[in-house]
Amino acid sequence: MDAVRVALLREVLAGTEWPAAARRFAGSLRSSVVSRGGGLLLVGTAEYEPWHLAAHLVDESAWSGRPELAPTLVRHRVRPGDPAHLAVGLGRIESAGRGATLLMVAPARPDEGLLERVHDARRAGATVLSLDGGDTEVVGLAHETLTVGADAGVDLDTVQHLVSAATGENYLPSAPRGRMRFRDRLSRLTDHLTAPPPARW
Repeated sequence: MDAVRVALLREVLAGTEWPAAARRFAGSLRSSVVSRGGGLLLVGTAEYEPWHLAAHLVDESAWSGRPELAPTLVRHRVRPGDPAHLAVGLGRIESAGRGATLLMVAPARPDEGLLERVHDARRAGATVLSLDGGDTEVVGLAHETLTVGADAGVDLDTVQHLVSAATGENYLPSAPRGRMRFRDRLSRLTDHLTAPPPARW
C-alpha cells in the first residue's frame, strides 16, 4: 500500500484508536529488533500466512534504510523447489532465542504445535509480539500485542497496513538540516492534499 493510500486510510480512521495503536505497536517492534539485533521472524497460523505483511515490511526496510526490519517469513508448509525466502519452516522458531524477535499474526487460535514452539522461543529469550484476534493464549504468550477483535470496526489486514507503514516512518534517518527526503516531502504533500477544508464560520 503506497503512502497516499495509507494517508487516506488514516484519514478514514481518524478519531479511532487504530492509527495511534498501530504506531505504538510499530515502535515496540522497531525497538525490539534494533535493541536485540537478532533478526525478525514473522509467522502466521496454518490457515493464515502473513506474506502480504512480510512484503510490506521488506519495502519499509528498504525505504527507511533499516535492513533489520526485513523479516524472515516462517511457513507451516515448505515445498521442494520453493525459493530460499519462502523455504523457511517452523524449525526456525525452535532455534530462536535471546536476541530474536518473533512477530506472530494470528487472526484465530493457532494449533498447539505453533503455540508450543513460540512458548519455547520465549523461554529461550526471544521477544514475542502478536497481531491477533484476541485468543487468550496468544495474548498471554506475547510481550506486546495489538488485538483486533470481532467488534473492532476494522479487520486485521487493515491494521497490518497501518503497522507496516508506521514501522518505516519510525525509522526515518536523520537528514541534513534544511533538506527533506523525498518520502518526507511526499508524506507532507499527501497530508496536505487529504486534510479536510478549513471550517468557515
